[in-house]
Amino acid sequence: MVEMKEIARIAGVSVSTVSNVLNGRKNVGQATRERVLQICKENGYIPNTMRKKVKIDKNKTILFIFSDFDRDFYLKIFEGVSDFLAKNGYDLIICTNKSSAKFMRGKFADGAISLDGSLTDDFLISVAKPGFPIVLMDRILMDEHGNTKSVVVDNYPVMCEMMQVLVDKGYKHFGYIGGHEYTLDNTERFAGFIDTLSKNKITFDHKKYFYGDYREKSGYQAAKIMILSNELPEVLICANDNMAIGAIRAFEENNIKVPEDIAVTGFDDSVRAVIAGLTTITIPRYESGYLAAKELLDLMDGSANKEPLKLTATINWRMTVK
Repeated sequence: MVEMKEIARIAGVSVSTVSNVLNGRKNVGQATRERVLQICKENGYIPNTMRKKVKIDKNKTILFIFSDFDRDFYLKIFEGVSDFLAKNGYDLIICTNKSSAKFMRGKFADGAISLDGSLTDDFLISVAKPGFPIVLMDRILMDEHGNTKSVVVDNYPVMCEMMQVLVDKGYKHFGYIGGHEYTLDNTERFAGFIDTLSKNKITFDHKKYFYGDYREKSGYQAAKIMILSNELPEVLICANDNMAIGAIRAFEENNIKVPEDIAVTGFDDSVRAVIAGLTTITIPRYESGYLAAKELLDLMDGSANKEPLKLTATINWRMTVK
């Protein structure tokens, strides 16, 4: 936490002047008083013993930042965030990465929840402060100042579990469509995939790794390339549902039956996955949003455990796997 001497340094005054301001003494000029209080607000500093004597207003507003609007994916997360904040008297501003820097550097809100892979670690560390903490839902950030907290899905163990069941079913030839390589989700999901194959002494042909971007079109294009190669795997593992649905569409257009000719799995358990009968991994999206909001308010009042909160996911077996 920022100490009183740091507030004094930023304000260009003595520690005793800061103390006088916080104790409500009248021997400090109005301009200096206002400057010190503003710096305290911006840095989240106010001693517990002074909370009743000094009033630093709160906006009671939280930012939710995301990079790509996929209504189905974000809707439940929004709902969880909104429900918790509403119960605690906070408003919610939703913004995309194009406007997030402006909002995060301004005085619009008291904190932020970020699900935006385009924001760099350095940027997030630079804007996170005791008076403006940030909860991250897409990465684990090493922040020595303790102004951030991560709430993420524990992708690795559930991917290992699904892969082991597929191996036990007799599948040996696998393909994989990954998402953005820099994301924690893709890294952990592929690690679970490859580690389970290695554990079972199954060699993965990296020519059957296809690069996607979590959108349906990339899954469709990857499947078309597989079809043209005339070397379909027995089962195609996709890093999310959108890409799996795109791949299934390409297979259907070419009279390739799922799961008879090729099995397909996804990750996320979207509404479209249910309609498609897609075997996938269910992540607790509403709960993740609710808990992210809770952890943010805990950060704001200093009661948060700074360790990452990892949420458990479960497998939902459906028709796309025999």
